[in-house]
Amino acid sequence: MYRIIAKERLAENIHLLEVEAPEVAKKAQPGQFVVVRVDEEGERIPLTIADWDVEKGSMTIIFLEVGTTTRKLACLNAGDGILNFVGPLGRPTDIDHFGTVVCVAGGVGAASLFPISRSLKACGNEVITIMGARTKQLIFWEERLRSISHQLIITTDDGSYGRKGVVTVPLKELLEARKVDRVIAIGPAVMMKFCCLTTKPFGVSTIVSLNPIMVDGTGMCGCCRVSVEGETRFACVDGPDFDGHKVDWDLLMNRQRAYLEEERKSLELWETKALKK
Repeated sequence: MYRIIAKERLAENIHLLEVEAPEVAKKAQPGQFVVVRVDEEGERIPLTIADWDVEKGSMTIIFLEVGTTTRKLACLNAGDGILNFVGPLGRPTDIDHFGTVVCVAGGVGAASLFPISRSLKACGNEVITIMGARTKQLIFWEERLRSISHQLIITTDDGSYGRKGVVTVPLKELLEARKVDRVIAIGPAVMMKFCCLTTKPFGVSTIVSLNPIMVDGTGMCGCCRVSVEGETRFACVDGPDFDGHKVDWDLLMNRQRAYLEEERKSLELWETKALKK
């Protein structure tokens, strides 16, 4: 079992767990993920690494309650254990001195983007961060992202905090106003798709972190297949980072929708059983 060291509620249905996993922490790199299984009856789910501490031997994961497993995770507290915590998996994000990098985070994507932005700044890049959410109540880690960004722009759909609107508006303004060498976008598929549509006319390299259905995390099951430039790739071993201009976004989102419907049914069944106990 992997012991939970600390738990924090960051926002509505968004939770942080710090988990004791020294062997994973030793090898973790920005952009990688872990596969978690809560108990013997649980499914395996991928969660991007939000942070790690080699000295403490701990890993930090942040997740949104969207299905049965994330609901189970949210019910755990410090001192409880997680059955499986496998990683680090996937290819690390390419970190180099690019120049000016705009990092765009949508929702929980802010957690995944933090270690990437931190490493990019350490490499001497000028890091501009855009973080967006539906409302102010869903914004988290603002100060963390501000501390590793030369500029931080916040948007909310309802205008309750920062600029009203979506992240692609300030992204386009930046592209029109100055030279941008790379864009990294992490968040919901539709948000990443429109970031790529925004950057394409400017010819700016745009890296996205894909989050398709995933089971084993080693490329054996084939569930995480995505189409990149017309060829099948597996997000768990070939990614999760890909050139966003080459991704078949419509195929990715169709597969996600089918999975979410099944997950909704599974969650309803789990909640029914939980109420009977």
